[in-house]
Amino acid sequence: MSVLNIVLIEPEIPANTGNIARTCSATGARLHLVKPLGFSVDDKHLKRAGLDYWKFLDITYYENLDDFLQKTKGGRYYLYTTKALNRHTDVVYPDNCYLLFGKETRGLPEHLLMQYKESCVRIPMIEEARSLNLSNSVAIAAYEVLRQWDYPELLTHGELHRHRWADC
Repeated sequence: MSVLNIVLIEPEIPANTGNIARTCSATGARLHLVKPLGFSVDDKHLKRAGLDYWKFLDITYYENLDDFLQKTKGGRYYLYTTKALNRHTDVVYPDNCYLLFGKETRGLPEHLLMQYKESCVRIPMIEEARSLNLSNSVAIAAYEVLRQWDYPELLTHGELHRHRWADC
């Protein structure tokens, strides 16, 4: 089974994290939350955004960035930032990779971007745009990885059902 890891470093907005939790639940990705968090994990906005998907979520918490890096040592990290030269679609993502996203107001720390400079990627957008919403960025990134992996263990087709009113 292929494993995708979504890492939020110091997320600040509970609704974004809730939406990301729902994306992780629906795709089978693991969610990693690096403290400090800008909210309580009991926050009603966090829970509401994740709806009833929390029961499907594989989530791990870390005390800080150093704790995360130590516990995932040797992992393949891809840092999503507006400061990257490479596009997110130019990377071939290996199994068990980690997609790192920074806090909504400041992004990832500069020292981390410098340390993993070759693994920094960006989602293209117009020059005047500061950034995309965090939960949208995570969804774009996750689905690019899953597309490359041919959507392992995900339902890739649906079926229309005829309703009584369809004959009207």
